[in-house]
Amino acid sequence: MGQWSFLSELLDKVQSHSTVFGKVWMSILFLFRIFILAAGVDEVWKDEKKSFKCNTITVGCHNLCYDTTFPISHTRFWVLQILTVSTPTLVYLGHVLLVIRRENKLRRKQQLKGGHKYLAKLPKYTDERGKVQLKGALLVSYVIQLVMKILLEGVFIIGHYFLYGFFLMPKEVSCDQYPCRHINHCFISRPTEKSIFIIFMLAMAGFSVILNIVELLHLVVSKATGRRKRRSSLGPLELKNHEFCRDM
Repeated sequence: MGQWSFLSELLDKVQSHSTVFGKVWMSILFLFRIFILAAGVDEVWKDEKKSFKCNTITVGCHNLCYDTTFPISHTRFWVLQILTVSTPTLVYLGHVLLVIRRENKLRRKQQLKGGHKYLAKLPKYTDERGKVQLKGALLVSYVIQLVMKILLEGVFIIGHYFLYGFFLMPKEVSCDQYPCRHINHCFISRPTEKSIFIIFMLAMAGFSVILNIVELLHLVVSKATGRRKRRSSLGPLELKNHEFCRDM
């Protein structure tokens, strides 16, 4: 679990700058994917190649059958998936930290000059406690990272299908390519346990996609509703001034 600690610390910082759905996604990523991967999956797959037995002693046939059946180990595939899917969130975190730093500098200048009226640009995305408001460029950044996570999860789910097929780990596979002299059968260790983990990880990936889509729709609806309420509460002149100030 130690190798995940750095990623855990980074993603933990995103929690305070995310919506409720984003916090739930983070919990799913850690509790149901990283923790399970670190605690259980490695134990099931650690003897994967050693326990891959074939009914042949032909030199090279065992390695060929194994490579054909598992172009990439499931565990390495899932590690790559988690790291790749987490990358858009880490990019968003970098954007947030950059905005917070810039606006903290503006506040220090404001304090030095005795008031915000002397500043051409005022803090826009954060309050005095550093809490981020999802609007403007930050909202766009957050939406982009959501879309990227949806696309990346989808790519890995499809990739899983093309690499291994779906759901169940077969108990045996056959191989007849060179250097195998005839059709040879190879037997996979712990197929039932591996099938359970495969179903679980695919279910978590699918749930992650659904959760990100729901969060995206929630953001669109909530922002559209909020804008409509603001427009209805402002008069024509106030609305014009509000839009002018927002553009500034």
